[in-house]
Amino acid sequence: MITVKTFVFNLFAENTYLLYDETKEAVLIDCGCMYATEEKILADFIAHNKITIKRLLCTHLHFDHILGNHFIYQNYGINPEAHCKDVKLLPSVKDQFKSMNILLPIQFVDINDYLVGNDVIQFGDSELVTMLVPGHSPGSLTFYSRKDGLIVVGDALFKGSIGRTDLWGGNHDILVAAIKDKILHLPDETIVYPGHGPSTTVIEEKLHNPFI
Repeated sequence: MITVKTFVFNLFAENTYLLYDETKEAVLIDCGCMYATEEKILADFIAHNKITIKRLLCTHLHFDHILGNHFIYQNYGINPEAHCKDVKLLPSVKDQFKSMNILLPIQFVDINDYLVGNDVIQFGDSELVTMLVPGHSPGSLTFYSRKDGLIVVGDALFKGSIGRTDLWGGNHDILVAAIKDKILHLPDETIVYPGHGPSTTVIEEKLHNPFI
């Protein structure tokens, strides 16, 4: 059974998710730790619980979701993985920072390992399946466990809202169509873990989300 540990990191209150099971093998999704204090919180939890990170997964490559990738690569030797469309079509992190007038001495690691839709991510006795849900960014991915009834959706869908589409590569119509086609077809009780804010469920968003 997958346990989901949520960390809220950086200036943008980004949700970083550590998913692990009884084997203590784990995947880390959207590592956004920005400060040394945040890195220590994450590292201490991993060490205290004797967790082994197997994969570093990115739902998308907007900078607030990847600020901690270099820390994970440097300390655990794990390369980040993302969809090639975000790698090829989004501005570099340096250019994203410049466009938002952010001046921070952050180190980044290149994405050289690509994910696509319908990839199976295995760790311990668990697995996730990738689903491409574009619109917030061209290569936005979600990570779904049917067995455990959960999905990590990045900034595609929020409790009572959807991801913004005025950033690089965003498209409102594509995002709404992808949410309806990919996420809302999942079982109603599926827990939805977004990139910011509280978790929700598929049925709650079907009934109450005014954007879809």
